[in-house]
Amino acid sequence: MGLKGFAEGGVASIIAGASTHPLDLIKVRMQLQGESQIPNLSSVQSYRPPFTLSSTANISLPATLELPPPPRVGPLSIGVRIIQSEGAAALFSGVSATILRQTLYSTTRMGLYDVLKHKWTDPDTNTMPLVRKIVAGLISGAVGAAVGNPADVAMVRMQADGRLPIDQRRNYKSVVDALSQMSKQEGVASLWRGSGLTVNRAMIVTASQLASYDQAKEMILEKGLMSDGIGTHVAASFLAGFVASVASNPIDVIKTRVMNMKVEPGVEPPYKGALDCAMKTIKAEGPMALYKGFIPTISRQGPFTVVLFVTLEQVRKLLKDF
Repeated sequence: MGLKGFAEGGVASIIAGASTHPLDLIKVRMQLQGESQIPNLSSVQSYRPPFTLSSTANISLPATLELPPPPRVGPLSIGVRIIQSEGAAALFSGVSATILRQTLYSTTRMGLYDVLKHKWTDPDTNTMPLVRKIVAGLISGAVGAAVGNPADVAMVRMQADGRLPIDQRRNYKSVVDALSQMSKQEGVASLWRGSGLTVNRAMIVTASQLASYDQAKEMILEKGLMSDGIGTHVAASFLAGFVASVASNPIDVIKTRVMNMKVEPGVEPPYKGALDCAMKTIKAEGPMALYKGFIPTISRQGPFTVVLFVTLEQVRKLLKDF
């Protein structure tokens, strides 16, 4: 039963991840909007003019550096811009990392959740309380994220590479090349950069997504609104996708920025950690910056969740006799 759950979850996750990859790429680009506008005030020095009329003349600089906010660009505009500047194939930049991520992260979390679900389900009522579903999701998400973090870092970098100036791009050829270069240039520890955020996000996403899907499906069937078919699976998965998007978007924004930051020897990194990234983002761009990319997030999370659970239900039917 355990191995079967891992296989079912893995197949469904890979199909869902690969088919919705362009939406995820657009989401990452939106989350990085405005990041370069954050000024590094520690690098601002006081200057004196080369020529003055008086030896006591001074120029007073403002205490804070005010920059106009960058224009907001929607997901459709970003998608069109990517196609125009990088080509249509750029929408699938990092898809190899997505497939590896789904193979490691989603296979683990889906399989482990299935194991806990069967273990904690009441044999008399054949149901599991919502609290247990949430706990199962938290545990499964944490383990899956720890396993899949290297692929997650590679995916974010490969998706974000096209927005950088040509001389600053990393130009990873594949997910294997990305992992290899990161290990050589930044150390093996860089493969787990942002792992704390990844684990927190995965716990929230898995708990909200899987628990809300199972809960919504049970309610629909109990009330007799629909039979156990594709209609029920689509309705329950849309609700699960919305809940997961609202709960995880702030952590996802911070995770994306921490993973994407460029660390160079002898140069102070843009962010000291997750909290520092959150504070700098809010200070420079406002609290709603934590919901940057929400439209493509829900646009991607909805179809992803639908494809994930509909595929999962169909795979379960095919493997029912095994």
